[in-house]
Amino acid sequence: MNKTRITRRHFFQASATFAGAALLPSTSLFASTKQKRTAGDQVTLGKTGIKLSRLGIGTGSDSGRIQRELGHEGFNRLIRYAYDQGITYIDTAENYHTHEYIRDAIKGLPREKLFIQTKMPGSPEKPLEVLDRYRRELGVDYLDTVLSHYATTHNWDDERRRVLDALDEAKEKQIIRAKGVSCHGLPALTRATELKWVDVHLVRLNPQGRHIDGPTFNWNAKGNESTLPDVEKEVKAMRAQGRGIIGMKIIGNGDFKNPEDREKSIRYAMHSGLADAVVIGFASTAQIDEAIERINRALAES
Repeated sequence: MNKTRITRRHFFQASATFAGAALLPSTSLFASTKQKRTAGDQVTLGKTGIKLSRLGIGTGSDSGRIQRELGHEGFNRLIRYAYDQGITYIDTAENYHTHEYIRDAIKGLPREKLFIQTKMPGSPEKPLEVLDRYRRELGVDYLDTVLSHYATTHNWDDERRRVLDALDEAKEKQIIRAKGVSCHGLPALTRATELKWVDVHLVRLNPQGRHIDGPTFNWNAKGNESTLPDVEKEVKAMRAQGRGIIGMKIIGNGDFKNPEDREKSIRYAMHSGLADAVVIGFASTAQIDEAIERINRALAES
């Protein structure tokens, strides 16, 4: 009996311990449990405060030819399938000629749940009129982000001054929510880092260095891992300023036919912490499933 008897002191100590535990929030009791992160999570695009899915669907493979060749019905199925998997970020550009395809595909979907990014090439004479055309083609009242597309020189901002000014005005009028640039080459990328004008960067990222920015602009250059540190340096400087970063060329412009290359690149994109979101050009639902599976697995490891 002496061995099993509970003293008043032990009783009150045990009771206090239990009561204290009962008052703790459930997260404290299960602190070791991590919240599962997925490709379909809504993430914040830098300090813009704008939400988008971690994975975006690109519509510009081979300048949009791959997606256009699906036809309207096939393209609609692809967009709707992506949306059902939580992919709410749709990436397009004037050069892709997919605005009207997207307009048909998103009919009936809640606009406020979509993140639509398009891009304006060069320096058109009347950029605000071009933006109005984009909205008509896409069937939307506003655009989430508009990028100055395909910047290649160190003075691209001077060359495109009227576009930058017009995007400022469009943002003030709430025609667009944020503005930015997609660069091709380190001279343009370096200048983009310097410019406080930029809200959002679309940056070419993959660990193999395939089609990422190099010291001179050359679209056909395959690139290599030696150019990656320069790109990472710029992206880290962008992030330090609170810029929104979206990674592209995750599949090496479609060059990564080997599954191991796709796995390596997606793991890099998810583990490096360089990008808020990534965009991949898809031609089939199977490709969407594969990307989601690889992203989810990589996120579970980080």
